[in-house]
This record gives sequence, C-alpha cells and structure tokens, in this order.
Amino acid sequence: MKISEELKARGLIAQMTDEKEICELIDEGKAVFYIGFDPTADSLHVGHFMALCLMKRLQMAGNKPIALLGGGTGMIGDPSGRTDMRKMLTPEDIQHNIECFKKQMSRFIDFSEGKAIMVNNADWLLDLNYVNLLREVGAHFSVNRMLTAECYKQRMEKGLSFLEFNYMIMQSYDFYMLYQKYGCNMQFGGDDQWSNMLGGTELIRRKLGKDAYAMTINLLLTSEGKKMGKTAGGAVWLDPNKTSPFDFYQYWRNVADGDVLKCIRMLTFLPLEEIEEMEHWEGQKLNTAKEILAYELTKLVHGEEEAEKAQAASKALFSGGQDLSHMPSVSIAKEDFKDGAIDVITLLQKAGLASSRSDGRRNVEQGGVEVAGQKVMDIGQTYTLEQLSGEGLIVKRGKKKFCRVYVAE
Repeated sequence: MKISEELKARGLIAQMTDEKEICELIDEGKAVFYIGFDPTADSLHVGHFMALCLMKRLQMAGNKPIALLGGGTGMIGDPSGRTDMRKMLTPEDIQHNIECFKKQMSRFIDFSEGKAIMVNNADWLLDLNYVNLLREVGAHFSVNRMLTAECYKQRMEKGLSFLEFNYMIMQSYDFYMLYQKYGCNMQFGGDDQWSNMLGGTELIRRKLGKDAYAMTINLLLTSEGKKMGKTAGGAVWLDPNKTSPFDFYQYWRNVADGDVLKCIRMLTFLPLEEIEEMEHWEGQKLNTAKEILAYELTKLVHGEEEAEKAQAASKALFSGGQDLSHMPSVSIAKEDFKDGAIDVITLLQKAGLASSRSDGRRNVEQGGVEVAGQKVMDIGQTYTLEQLSGEGLIVKRGKKKFCRVYVAE
C-alpha cells in the first residue's frame, strides 16, 4: 500500500491543496516537508503526538522531514484554537523549551545525516527589519481575507491583538524561507492551521512564482468533539517527569469505547489488516483493544521497558495482580503521624489525590474514596504506622486516580 493510501485509510488526511501532486511526491519519497512546533512549554504533549507520528510515517516512506522549532513565532503566540491570548514567554524560557523539544523529538525522528533536519525560525525572524517586512511580505496579504480565517474569527469577539494578527504572516514567511534554504516543498500540520498554511503557499507563489503544497491532518477529537490529550489535571505530556509512563498508559487505557479503534488506527503503527480485525470486537474485547492501544503508544513515547512496567502495574491494580512496584507511589515520613496514626484526608493530600483538606473531605463524603479496597465514608478514619509500613496501602479516588502510600524506612 502506498503511503498516501495508508494515510487516507487511517483517517489522517483532512485537507490538501493539490491532492494529485502531494500524493505523487510522498509516494515517491520526494517530499521535503516541515511541521512547526512552537515551544510554549518545556515538554511536547499529546496534541503534538499525531504530528510526530505523521513525520515518522512519511520518513519511513523515504521523505525528508524538517522539524521547525518556533524560537521566533513562540514570541508572538498562535491564536489558532484559542479564546484568549497566550502567555508571553521570555527568550530564556523559549530556549529552554526548545532544548526539551529536541530531546523528545529524537525518539520519533531519525535526525542522522540526510534523513531529517531540525531548524529554528528565530534564525531569520528575529533579524527582520520591520519596514522591509511590510514592503516585501505585507504587501501580499489582504486584511479582509485574513479576517475570514477561522483562527482569527473565533478571537474577534474577545479581541485579537495586533501581535497575534501577525502570526499568519510569520508562519507564511517560515515556509517561504524553508523553500529557499532547504527546498522544502510541503507543509503539514493540524487542521486548525489550514489558513496559515495557505498563506505560505500563496506567498511562495507570489514572491517566487513556484508551487508549494499544504496538507492538514485531522485533529484527534473524542466522539463528543473535544480535543483529546486533556485531563482534569491538565495536558497529557510526553515528558515522564510531567506525566508518568503509568499515567500516560492509563490515559489511553481509559479512552471511551467509541474512540479506541479510531485512536489505534490514527496513532499506532499496527498493520491496517490487524486493526480491521478489531472492528467487530465488542464487550470485553474492547478492553483488550484499549490495552493494546495503551501499550503501543506508551512504547512509542517511553520505550518497551516502561510500557511493560505500566501494563504490569495496571493489571496489578485492576486485575488483582501482585506486582505493585510500578504503580504511582509516594512515601510519607513517620513525622506525618500523630500519636501513631494518620487521617484519611491527610493521606489523600500526601498521595496527591486532593488539592486541599476541603477537597479531600468532599470526596470522602461523596463516597469517592477507597483505601486498601474498602470504601471510606468517615472523614475521621485513621490508619496506623504499621498499616502503612512495608508495601503500604493503595489509596483510590474515583475510578481512575490512585496511589500506593507507604512509610519511608
């Protein structure tokens, strides 16, 4: 199967400027394409995951990826998909985030000689002369047309800053520069970037008289139409220090029944024939599909060893297994005990399962807390030093949040 056919079969492609030309280039391994990543945090997250997987798929088919790090655009902030203005980052923050991105991207993309490159748009954006930019680039953009772009329309009600209004021009200029410097003939990205990407192809056509192409991939949405990769606690990160491999595994293990096969198709590298066999799975078999999804994605991001550990810990918790060593754990000190006992509210706080005593109290009173497999309804319930020694106790809040708490020796 050709790579273009596979991308379609996996439900990845949303829009293309020139379908025939794009398919021919990627199928023949002749695409030099870029995807941009603005360093707005010190880790990539699930929202970047599909872009990284797309780069990996296309590289495996012989195409050359360019990972563009937004050292320049990160100082402006992309208004796409936003209802408010992004926090302004310092140059030091941006540089730190870029270094973090580089390490994570290398798990997905082969950056060895001639295979792929990583560049930073600060190299050309930060030295631009404003008047020259207005004359050379600004003259090719219609304000009326820009205001019809979806990324701007949804911000107009709350107010769109002039700073953000320039983002489309900056991204278009990136494509223009990459075309000239590296022969980059395509830009790929999420479907919310469509207007910005069209600006780049049009700028190249107007300034250079050349054809360049753009393709967007479908955003990863739940069956309710919400973006995946968010939890009550925030984003699902690719950095193990921000989202542990176990929590990453559990996120995918707990996707809705209606989303699991879509996620397997779009995100994993399992053969399509194998995925098609899962189409008829129901009931308990859907749980097996979720385990496959969680394992495959954890292996992609964190490696096989961490995926094995996360799977073992999950089975230990939910299937009665014995290996508790890899589940989320926290140690408490003997000084945390008063008269040899610790109350359940403090235990919840120490486990990171309650943000405050009132939050913990509310969850106990609502019947959402279990300790050692027993539901706790009394906010005055206490546990002894002896009970928390050795392997400790498993504290659970709701159906999916838990932690093993033990006393540090």
